[in-house]
Amino acid sequence: MAEKYVRQHVEGFIIKALQSLGGSASKNTIKEEIVADDSIDITYSNVFEPILSKNGEPYIPFNLDFGFGLINLHTCGYIDDYVRRGDITLTEKGRTAVYSDIPTDEDKTIIKQYWDKKDKERLARDRNKKISEDTHDNTDSDTIIEIPSEKDSDTEDDWRVEVLEQIKQFSPKKFESFSRLLLSNMGIKFDHEKGVKMSSDHGIDGYGYYESDEFRTARVVIQCKRYTDNAVSEPEIDKFKGVMMSFNADYGIFITTSYFTKQAQSKAIQGSNTVTLIDGQRLVDLIEKYQLHITPVNTYVLNDYYYQKD
Repeated sequence: MAEKYVRQHVEGFIIKALQSLGGSASKNTIKEEIVADDSIDITYSNVFEPILSKNGEPYIPFNLDFGFGLINLHTCGYIDDYVRRGDITLTEKGRTAVYSDIPTDEDKTIIKQYWDKKDKERLARDRNKKISEDTHDNTDSDTIIEIPSEKDSDTEDDWRVEVLEQIKQFSPKKFESFSRLLLSNMGIKFDHEKGVKMSSDHGIDGYGYYESDEFRTARVVIQCKRYTDNAVSEPEIDKFKGVMMSFNADYGIFITTSYFTKQAQSKAIQGSNTVTLIDGQRLVDLIEKYQLHITPVNTYVLNDYYYQKD
């Protein structure tokens, strides 16, 4: 579970990340860029690892701030319209903005007006539905909005949290098997003798071959670490590189359910025997890409139009 996260406005961080990424990126890429920025005091654990709500359900507090931050940036004209699973794109105003100044005093006025209107609409809906007013939190003059509860978080990525939590509960043997299954879908052909039978005795979890579009075949060594909290550190990458050399591998793939320290990331690309790193978030991306034991479900979200009486 995630370390303690202090709720905060993240609009400026989103703008900074998007400017660094060229002006357009997916939500997950923006989050990864925020984590990678040493000047921002937000960790991987804060952004991607869930905590338990009062009801015992896992959720990520940062997602609340991130979701409301996107709405606020759009309301103030810093980003274009976006769909739930689409990329976030800066407007001209966003591209030229000084991220450290966001939200400006003018922004705060616009944002407060927007959420005041939303509060009135929500109160009207609550009255019409005879929902107790005890579930409604009013905003004060010094805050943009108070989140009533974690259930109000954007739920489009709930499955990402769930699948990663389930994978972390796999036995070591099942996680190795799962990793080989994923990489097989990506085009790696495993050597049954070296890649399966010998792996546990030689400090690897798989050995195989990858044929590129240019018909070049590369030898690939796989390492899997099913961590619940700890990051993969530089010494682990260094040790893996030593094993790669003993197998005369062209490159390695290191998979973890957690994340890699910055030192580990630097070590992975040093020298000729480079290592491709797949952390928990990239792992889920690949599960989605290859539809690995998941079933897509289409649904719809009502626009504001349906909540307006006139």
